[in-house]
Amino acid sequence: MDEKRSGFTGKLGFVMAAAGSAVGLGNIWRFPYLAAKYGGGMFLLVYIVLALTFGFTLMTAEISLGRKTGLSPIGAFESLNKKYSFIGYLAFIVPAIILPYYSVIGGWVTKYLVEFIIGGTKNSAADGYFGDFIAAPVEPIVWFLIFIGATALIVLLGVEKGIEKVSKIMMPVLVVLTIFIGVYVLFMPGAIDGLLYYVTPDFEHFSATTILAAMGQLFYSMSLAMGIMITYGSYMKKDVNIESCVKNIEIFDTGIAFLAGMMIVPAVFAFSGGDQSALNKGPGLMFVTLPKVFDSMPGGSIIGIIFFLLVLLAALTSSISIMETIVSVLQDKFKMGRKTACFAVIGLCLALGLPSSLGNGLWADIKIIGMNFLDFFDFISNSVIMPVVALLTCFFVGYVIKPDAIAEEVEKSGTFKRKKLFYVMIKYIAPICIVLILVSSLLDIFGIMKI
Repeated sequence: MDEKRSGFTGKLGFVMAAAGSAVGLGNIWRFPYLAAKYGGGMFLLVYIVLALTFGFTLMTAEISLGRKTGLSPIGAFESLNKKYSFIGYLAFIVPAIILPYYSVIGGWVTKYLVEFIIGGTKNSAADGYFGDFIAAPVEPIVWFLIFIGATALIVLLGVEKGIEKVSKIMMPVLVVLTIFIGVYVLFMPGAIDGLLYYVTPDFEHFSATTILAAMGQLFYSMSLAMGIMITYGSYMKKDVNIESCVKNIEIFDTGIAFLAGMMIVPAVFAFSGGDQSALNKGPGLMFVTLPKVFDSMPGGSIIGIIFFLLVLLAALTSSISIMETIVSVLQDKFKMGRKTACFAVIGLCLALGLPSSLGNGLWADIKIIGMNFLDFFDFISNSVIMPVVALLTCFFVGYVIKPDAIAEEVEKSGTFKRKKLFYVMIKYIAPICIVLILVSSLLDIFGIMKI
């Protein structure tokens, strides 16, 4: 079925949607505990420098590839050089793997929001509550279906009426909620100590590990190497300034991540009496530690509702962009209508999402290289395929179509102020950084396996 390609109405719509994609669970819970683990202010400083160089380069390249071709990942690479269309297929695999398990976690967030709304603050703070919930055979699947259904409904409405409209509402609300909770938390006893730890650079923590952790977070945070920015770029009008959009997305994404840390680190710090290890809980930080924090706070039930509403909005804006990328490929490559493509993606989500959910309970004994389904899908997509796609994209832009092709596209809508930086980063520095991330990830997982 041949449909007219959708598009964003202008710069604001594009930036809100792209920033919404970038702002997700990685910003709300992953960024704060990484910042805490790697020296607070030092991690922040390293992350900001990388966002302005490494992140800027990859995001500019991906958005420009999308706008230049007017196609989603597979079509974009294929139209520029057929021999390298396999990069587009690899980029397509990433969101196809991520969306199902991400939606399982989105279902958990939805469940916690409803639990707080109905007055179950004490229940959610009880020891074993989270473990018992995710191990249940049916309830997590119900919440997973609700979350993926909400995502599909917005994507089904299209780019302008669905994604752009929802993003313009969700993103400002998300910012206001984050600031509100952050300010509220700072008045808790002991919270200022947590804030100082979070924002004060500790040069003892400046190391290669800190840099690698910040670079890895950048992939999560800025929706890089997933085909998302190529897809969104393909919906961008030619008169919208790419470099300006990238700068705005960087500010939005880094700002939300920083505010999330300002919200979570002082709160957990105050609750734990300054115990930094309480921050390093992974998913448990959001679903185990924070409910206990809210339960101990005056007005904690209300704050808990606002927090999980915030997290749900962040999760939804990201899941929408991930689903849209898959839908766009199915439309471009297989000529599906938007409705048919959406139902096909729901089918994919059921096929991979059910094992991700059941892997915490009924199928907990089934392991792939020592990991349950959800952890394996997370590892293979984020730690292996994404760095490979990013590396291949750098090679493709740097040595196949050449950086001039990207500069030409950027300059159609304004001056390319950071052109020299882009050239150096895409050809030399970014590929080295990405190889280090990939090697570090693989060494880490094999180290875990030995343990």
